Amino acid sequence: MKKIIAKDKKFVDESGREVIFSGVNVVDKSDYKDGEQSFPFLTEDVIKGFNECGFNLIRLGFNWAKIEPYAGRYNDEYLDRLAAIIDLCEKYEIYVFLDMHQDLFSSVTNGDGAPGWAVDTDGITSTPTKFVWAEDYFWGRACHRSFDNFWNNKKVNGMGLQDWYADCWVHIVKKLGSKSAVIGFDVFNEPFPGTDGGKVFRKIVFGATKTILFNKKVNRPKMLIDAISKDRVEKVLSHISYDVLHSATKDSNELIRKFDTEYYAPFMKKIAAAIRNSGSEKLMFLENSYYSNLGIPYSAPPIEFYGRVDSQQIFAPHAYDFMVDTPEYKYASNDRVGGIFAEHKKSQSRLNMPVIVGEWGGFGSDDDESWLKHIEFLLKLFDENKWSNTYWQYMDSFFTSPLMKVFVRPFPKAVCGEIDNYNYDYEKKIFTLSFTQNESGASEISTPFGVKNLTLDEEEIEYMQSGARTEIYTQPGRHILKIYF
Repeated sequence: MKKIIAKDKKFVDESGREVIFSGVNVVDKSDYKDGEQSFPFLTEDVIKGFNECGFNLIRLGFNWAKIEPYAGRYNDEYLDRLAAIIDLCEKYEIYVFLDMHQDLFSSVTNGDGAPGWAVDTDGITSTPTKFVWAEDYFWGRACHRSFDNFWNNKKVNGMGLQDWYADCWVHIVKKLGSKSAVIGFDVFNEPFPGTDGGKVFRKIVFGATKTILFNKKVNRPKMLIDAISKDRVEKVLSHISYDVLHSATKDSNELIRKFDTEYYAPFMKKIAAAIRNSGSEKLMFLENSYYSNLGIPYSAPPIEFYGRVDSQQIFAPHAYDFMVDTPEYKYASNDRVGGIFAEHKKSQSRLNMPVIVGEWGGFGSDDDESWLKHIEFLLKLFDENKWSNTYWQYMDSFFTSPLMKVFVRPFPKAVCGEIDNYNYDYEKKIFTLSFTQNESGASEISTPFGVKNLTLDEEEIEYMQSGARTEIYTQPGRHILKIYF
């Protein structure tokens, strides 16, 4: 597979073609167990299915506990299984980036991620979750203290926690990083600020209360009436625009800025240096913190290596609506999530990097498909920004979900030259791509359903469709390609 390179705000392959990725998260959150089969659900048929849908990227997630269950002892059997998965991805022309996943730091603190030996709560005991899976982020002192000790690189078993983590990543990169399907390394999922994260939660609660009581953009009498109406969920949510959300979270901006610049940025520099010194030049992924999923600005600078900005890094933001993965996902707000992504776009401009939206989306009811309009909105937003993406997430019902009606769509996989813009009209079933090329060459478009007709600059041209991919050969110039389905 062709090497992928970051060049300013776009991806290019080694032939100089501009590349767009669209794909799925496939994540194993389970802890280490002797003799347990790894990724039993990620079969060749599943990977083949991704290819048939036209996808060209997987965010392949695993956790530290699975890779290094005992200090300094790596689970190479598991890494061999990951290697076999990556080889299958290459067979089906799907790229992969490796995601060291965590939520709530570890299973010891009601989540997943770090092995037990790397969890230091300073003796604070974690209590069982009572309300929502993420509640330890809000008030879990054991979870907070675990993160504090990690960001402060506290010594465990004679070495700093981050140094253990860096060594683990070096081992992963040496085992898997040279495979041609692997484009890079997403080294820490949704970093969380520890004790300051609890402070952020309290500020958001206070900010939300203050916004509802005093913000002129909130129609309080109408909101109160709507709160006791029959359709109260839909009606109350309609009052919470992105502006209202921003008003509720803005008092937390400084705490997240401090975390991003004083803790996360040095951590990323440490891990990147370890990976670069191991010989890999593949992409490093910068993620926003857990709370920046709500639109709190991301403030970390680009990674520097030996005093110079590393050219091979990307921004991988996440964002969700409040109602994600609930029956009320049909009420997901384009305004709210669009506003969060507008904040991420500001970060991209500051960083001058390409974007892969690492997590987004959600699943609604199979009976009421009104939530699909929100998914369609987000896909159009990504296309307008030329952003790549990986949807959260693959599950057994993925291929039969109503999601497939909008998520499976044409997009430009690799374009000879520079993409000006592209879009897919769902109603007319027409894909349009405008691009400018300086040299003759071939472009590849994801076409997951049958092509009826294809025109270049309003004239029919020859094309070759193979599976879910269509290839065209064009000459220098500015072109408008249209594919009719």
